[in-house]
Amino acid sequence: MGTIWQDVKYGVRVLLKTPLFSVVALVVIALGIGANTAIFSVVNAILLRPLPYDGADRIVSVWSTRAKRGLMHSSTSFPNFADLRAAQQSFEAMAAYTDTNAALSGGDAPEQIVGEMTTPDLFTVLAAKPRLGRLLTAEDERAGGSPVVVISHGMWQRRFASDPNILGRQISLNGRDKTIVGVMSVSFQFPFANQPPEYFVPLDPAGEMNVQRGAGYLQVLARLKPGVTLERAQAELSGIMERLANQYKAENAGRSVTLISAQEDMVGTLRRTLLVLLGSVGFVLLIACANVANLLLARAAGRGREIAVRVALGASRARIVRQLLTESLLLSVIGGALGLLLAQWGVELLASVVPASVPRFGEVGLDKTVLAFTVGATLLTGLVFGLAPALQASKLELNEALKEGGRSATEGRGHNRLRGALIVAEVALSLILLVGAGLLIKSFFKLRNTNPGFDPRQTLTASVSLPSLRYGDDDKLREFYKRVVERTSHIPGVEAAAAILPLPLSDNVIQTSFTVVGQPEPLPGEQPTSQARLVSPGYFRAMSVPVLKGRDFSEHDDEKAPKVIIVNDTLARRFFPGEDAIGKRLKLGLNDIDGEIIGVVGDVRHRKLDAEAGPEYYVPLAQVPINDAQLIVRTTGGDPAQFAGALRAAVQEIDKNQPLFEVRTMNTLVAESMARQRFSMILLASFAALAMLLAAFGIFSVMSFLVAQRTHEIGIRMALGAQVSDILRLVVGQAMTLTLVGVCLGLAGAFALTRVMENLLYEVKPNDPAIFGGIAALLAAVALIACLIPARRATRVDPMVALRYE
Repeated sequence: MGTIWQDVKYGVRVLLKTPLFSVVALVVIALGIGANTAIFSVVNAILLRPLPYDGADRIVSVWSTRAKRGLMHSSTSFPNFADLRAAQQSFEAMAAYTDTNAALSGGDAPEQIVGEMTTPDLFTVLAAKPRLGRLLTAEDERAGGSPVVVISHGMWQRRFASDPNILGRQISLNGRDKTIVGVMSVSFQFPFANQPPEYFVPLDPAGEMNVQRGAGYLQVLARLKPGVTLERAQAELSGIMERLANQYKAENAGRSVTLISAQEDMVGTLRRTLLVLLGSVGFVLLIACANVANLLLARAAGRGREIAVRVALGASRARIVRQLLTESLLLSVIGGALGLLLAQWGVELLASVVPASVPRFGEVGLDKTVLAFTVGATLLTGLVFGLAPALQASKLELNEALKEGGRSATEGRGHNRLRGALIVAEVALSLILLVGAGLLIKSFFKLRNTNPGFDPRQTLTASVSLPSLRYGDDDKLREFYKRVVERTSHIPGVEAAAAILPLPLSDNVIQTSFTVVGQPEPLPGEQPTSQARLVSPGYFRAMSVPVLKGRDFSEHDDEKAPKVIIVNDTLARRFFPGEDAIGKRLKLGLNDIDGEIIGVVGDVRHRKLDAEAGPEYYVPLAQVPINDAQLIVRTTGGDPAQFAGALRAAVQEIDKNQPLFEVRTMNTLVAESMARQRFSMILLASFAALAMLLAAFGIFSVMSFLVAQRTHEIGIRMALGAQVSDILRLVVGQAMTLTLVGVCLGLAGAFALTRVMENLLYEVKPNDPAIFGGIAALLAAVALIACLIPARRATRVDPMVALRYE
């Protein structure tokens, strides 16, 4: 133990004697470990850490599946859920829920809050406990709905100042009085919702949507009984669903169910993105290790006599290696501590660019698991960059090293080969990262330049949710939207206004079946499906969606007029090939509408920018009045967000208790739809740029050392008549040879590894030749610049000074 302590103290003195070397090495190590720790903290919180519930490994998601329609992981109807719940034997509990929102009145102004409408079993599935009162119970699941509500801990604090006497208090949600019966505990989380819910109300089994077997809008969670496997539960539910498909062929033909771990279901495609980022930042750490190893080799060259003296005094090779490894580990430990500080800053930086849709990001932090990872990475890093230089430095010719002027005691082909191998590795790893970043950048810009089918510029959107208590009559709904659109259209600076449900790129979907009147009736379960949009007159003008044929909806297309439909170009071409769709009739699954096609409009990428438009149809909002909708306002100039106040005032002139929410520009919505791609691109591009800088620094430092080492040789060459161009060719040629070897290896590695990114790319192949060629040329150019400085220094060597040096 005493000798180890001696090694540590001596190592500290050595580091203090070479402050420039120590600072450079510590910065490189801190960057590598800090970046790895920051990304691992995200991976740990989202992928590795169990969901925050007791027995989280037994919680599963239950999704409806209808493969013939290509609808994987679609929502479930309440009748199907109720039958599955009653017949199953594999679960302790099954629960259905859906996101909802309500206007909370009673304060200075109505406030729109988000919540969950759920069956009471949800809290059993999640093993939840209340902070105050009780949770929803089976008695609350009754026809007409139970007038009770459970509020979140955050809402209890924010809206009710943590009032301990809150139980039994009445609050108004959408104009209906609800009694607060419970407050959730502070630790309760619900990451399955789009936004953290502030309240929970019971699902009404007799509600309009809940009595329709074909109305799939519910998500289902279930808790497996102890000892029951996912496969066994899958087989049981598949059997039950098969019976339901035979019993209710019109709605369930071809339908089955799919079970998936709740955590896996929540993470989805994010898993591959995070693993790619973790692998990329691991490459950065390896490049940092190679850099520090090269610095240690260079420093060891100047310690040849010191090591020789220690050996002559009786130190064994193992003792020398241990001393050098101790110094490496000291560097690594100090660098790791600095990296931990950088990681804390890095997590805060990530929070500013991470998409809001990333689940559980709020749980990211430097917990025990992350600290253990950092300690392990720190020690491993010290061994990785310290072992090879220590072994090389401990191999020396003792007699030669002790001679006066024995400059090359620790230098030789072995050292040069190791330095070369490290440079090759740095270049290869950097090229792989740069190619990956290049692919993501090209993919992102292709996505950003994709035509969504509408013009998002100069457009403001806002959501309204009209309470059924005040707007239970269809005529009142029609009147509200008509008056809001009219009043908004007359605001100075507004070019057009309209209403729609659901808004493009809003993650909301109305998917229904339909049949073409006059064509053979499809078999049950094989009807074609389409997305449906409910719009007011003027919507296509407000969104700049072209009307290709026929006409737009007008004010005359109301509840008294014949039912009319507008279809998109894809539906018209697919179901009426070579024909004019105008005048044809469709029978829709939406409200059993049998209507005439009066227009064909351009395709709109409603769900995602990277997904081609499928068949879609539009129906007049006046013929299918709804409580929830989004308002669209196209302005003539300036920032459309400036019209938010005028839009809110127009709504409250009609109904002073009606709040607006989700007020944002369409440009914001388009940007949010690309948030995950932007997040991946920014991080991988940052790691790749850092890797390239580290590789350039490695080439520069190695070539600088080699020029200093070969000063005598260069002086002799110049004394014998070598020209400046010859010296440049000598130095640059050596560096570029190593670079080209690294580029070739990197291209091969990138060709193999970028295939795992295929699902992250849009209209870009993982082996894109332009990216591969361009990145190879870029890295070669950076390497050339990095070696030109030491090469020019070599040309200024004075032959007389160099020859006297020895």
